[in-house]
Amino acid sequence: MILDHAMADAIAKGFVLSALGLGWIILLVRIVGLRSFSKMTIFDFVMTVAMGSLLAGAAQTGKWVDLVQTMTAMAALFAIQFGVAYARQRSDRLDTAFQNAPVLLMRDGKILYDALRKTRVAEGDLIAKLREANALEMTSVRAVILETTGDVSVLHGDHLDQTLLRGVDLED
Repeated sequence: MILDHAMADAIAKGFVLSALGLGWIILLVRIVGLRSFSKMTIFDFVMTVAMGSLLAGAAQTGKWVDLVQTMTAMAALFAIQFGVAYARQRSDRLDTAFQNAPVLLMRDGKILYDALRKTRVAEGDLIAKLREANALEMTSVRAVILETTGDVSVLHGDHLDQTLLRGVDLED
């Protein structure tokens, strides 16, 4: 307990524990780097969701030992993410195991319907992304790629450098 009155104590603990948890996360991000909350891979997304859940748990902790356990879990997640990122940089096999390949949804103005079915992307969603990217004509769209993050990249113009398709699943 921080204060004698139960309601005041609950409010004070909510503020103090939230601040401690948030401060701890900020410290860990400063140590590990900004990639910690990037949206580069599925693993990064899961890390972000898990960290939010742990922060909520830290804010509601009833005992100091539980707060230490939650903060240890936060540090462990950052360490695991750092280790996985490090290993992925050095091993193509691990990179493949932790990462889906981006998928080509459209090529040279033609929608790849098999790829839409495979990825469960509706044609209407694809068209919306084309509008969002200011594509004015289907024929000017060189490629549309469903990225590993779930984002959709629209490449349009007169020419497409094939380097931009490196690592993309090109199956039609």
